[in-house]
Amino acid sequence: MSTLRNKVQLIGHVGNDPEIVNLESGKKLAKFSIATNESYKNSKGEKITDTQWHNIVAWGKTAELIENYVPKGKEVGIEGKLTSRSYEDKEGTKRYVTEVICSEILLMGK
Repeated sequence: MSTLRNKVQLIGHVGNDPEIVNLESGKKLAKFSIATNESYKNSKGEKITDTQWHNIVAWGKTAELIENYVPKGKEVGIEGKLTSRSYEDKEGTKRYVTEVICSEILLMGK
């Protein structure tokens, strides 16, 4: 059961070209977002599509794969874990971010 703790699996479309950062340590970081869609019918029988956006962060070899093969619009499957962090913006306001730390990526579609 320990493998089920803090595990996220998402399938969606990449919302922007990944931002690639090469750190001084030699590590590579990729940051991007994906959109997941859920459709349902409301009480009037109209089809409603709900889109959720997810921030994705990947390191190392996974980041290299993303840099080379994952453009905006690509459908991908992501597996990883949820993390939350906070930071202060330029105005000194504390901001909170929830991200998926990607451990595996599956390239889907064409």
